[in-house]
Amino acid sequence: MLQVNFIRQNKELVLQRLAVKNFKETNLVDEVLQLDDKRKSLKNTFDETQAAINAISRGIGRLMAEGNKGEAEKKKADVADLKNKLQPINEELQHTEQQLHDTLIKIPNLPHESVPKGMTPEDNVILREGGVTPALDKSALPHWDLAKKYHLIDFDLGNKITGSGFPVYKNQGAKLQRSLIGYFLDYNLSNGYTEYYPPYMVNEATAYGTGQLPDKEGQMYFVAEDKFYLIPTAEVPLTNIYRDEIISEKDLPVKMTAFTPCFRREAGSYGKDVRGLNRVHQFDKVEIVQIVHPDKSYQVLEEMVNHVEKLLQSLQLPYRIVKLCGGDISFTSALTYDFEVYSAAQQRWLEVSSVSNFEAFQTNRMKIRSKDEKGKTQLLHSLNGSSLALPRIMACLLENNQKADGIYLPQVLHSYFGKEKIA
Repeated sequence: MLQVNFIRQNKELVLQRLAVKNFKETNLVDEVLQLDDKRKSLKNTFDETQAAINAISRGIGRLMAEGNKGEAEKKKADVADLKNKLQPINEELQHTEQQLHDTLIKIPNLPHESVPKGMTPEDNVILREGGVTPALDKSALPHWDLAKKYHLIDFDLGNKITGSGFPVYKNQGAKLQRSLIGYFLDYNLSNGYTEYYPPYMVNEATAYGTGQLPDKEGQMYFVAEDKFYLIPTAEVPLTNIYRDEIISEKDLPVKMTAFTPCFRREAGSYGKDVRGLNRVHQFDKVEIVQIVHPDKSYQVLEEMVNHVEKLLQSLQLPYRIVKLCGGDISFTSALTYDFEVYSAAQQRWLEVSSVSNFEAFQTNRMKIRSKDEKGKTQLLHSLNGSSLALPRIMACLLENNQKADGIYLPQVLHSYFGKEKIA
């Protein structure tokens, strides 16, 4: 959530940056400022009325002490009259504050000045590529056929138990899944992250804090009776650990990692792009989250990008890093880099990670602040990234490493999986 004072002091900049994000409801900027003016006026009237009540009340005490009961009774009537006026002022103030909040949360985060203009993924900017694309035999299979051939994943069984988009991993497929999770977590821990094992369901306040509400409620699974949301990513519970907290500057940066299943409805998804593991409703992901001093967040963003890049390099997968354009960046993000790996069997790029800086957009909602040695508080910045999402990583590992006698795994997974290939 943007800060009203920043909008007021930088209105033209705000409008320019929102245009990069192709945000159409720019009228909300003026609405926010008008509501804030109204709020300030009502607050002044409320404070002045309350001050008058307090002053008269003190005078009543003196009059009673002096024995001037008649004058004191007149003053009591004045106080009662002011209190009657105070109640509707307070009600209107609360209503205006709610209107201001409800309008403010409809405005997305401002994109960083380096975010390229554009409307669609085709307008994203490829920063660099790495790894070697394997030359597969003409008989090479896509991962859904490999999963059936080696009895790794049963998509039909998942459809029977739950529905489409809920695969069942089994045998060596389940072990590979577990191996990837263990390796990703250990890699993050070796780079200074603290591991958490958070809940898979969160309340409304938690979903609101990271910006899933009210922007993405249609994409989340909702447990109506308890009013809980199944998490779309571990970012949601992890960042909220520090909601309403003041963090000492000496304890920064906060570095967290977690493995969780993730649940996404992916409404409207269909066609060849969602076949197999390309797009599922439940999937495993290892996440990294940092909460940092605002002066260091873009330095940390580059560090997180390098962290994910080295992880992909260790898996020996061909990859590319893409800077998202204004039209493709999320509601909450100021700057996002996507990582894509190349599926040689499908001959297409598949997204496996997003690394984003949210600046103070999330921390303003959650009131995550720091305090310096002089006692001054300020909002911190939050960042997150996938390190990594498993489905498409597994798909590319299977497809890109297939040989006539089995699927050969990268060396970093041998100790986790217990052998070098799936056969």
